[in-house]
Amino acid sequence: MSYGLCLFDLDGTLIDPKLGITKSFQYALASFGVHAEPDSLTRFIGPPLRETFRIYGFSGSDIEKAVDKYREYFAETGIYNNTIYPGIPETLQKLLDSGKILAVVTSKVTAYTVRILEYHNLVKYFSFVSGDEMDGSLTTSGKREVIRIALDALDPGRNMSAVMIGDRKHDIDGAREVGIDSIGNTWGYGSYNELTTAGATRIVDSVNELYNLIMGSNE
Repeated sequence: MSYGLCLFDLDGTLIDPKLGITKSFQYALASFGVHAEPDSLTRFIGPPLRETFRIYGFSGSDIEKAVDKYREYFAETGIYNNTIYPGIPETLQKLLDSGKILAVVTSKVTAYTVRILEYHNLVKYFSFVSGDEMDGSLTTSGKREVIRIALDALDPGRNMSAVMIGDRKHDIDGAREVGIDSIGNTWGYGSYNELTTAGATRIVDSVNELYNLIMGSNE
């Protein structure tokens, strides 16, 4: 089958955010006296911020303090320390030319997401951006709510075949919870095993493979 509405994760799918995100985590953790090497922090690319700090043992007000510290660095510096994955702009353009509707659905705060898309001249490809609020209220139970918001905005009657495309289990879980297909991409920060275990409808290893799958040409 082919898909008419494509919901793209941001980090690990459209852009490689490793430097900006790991440096922001380093900055936040250092303010609490915790030292962490950048490579040890890549596993936290994708999940909501507060979820990550809970893994580090933070709770209560310390979580919010850690989030504030993270954003102190990210909003000024980390937000621009990322690169577009090769082939993404060309693929987005081809999808648009074929009549597909595209949106970004992410755990990142919407305002930050729009700034990143504008910085890389990617915002023009998307009809809608669905991200979190600053207080994290939309991702407390994963990505289900931000996916639902995008679907309600672009396909309220659920008449189009929609798919969520992302590199982490959160993308796959959220898609399943709202009843749409998911495509896991392996060029991001989630492993093939993570995507398989989460139950991705399909898994792709390249941007070209993703395009063909969306178009229904590699069934």
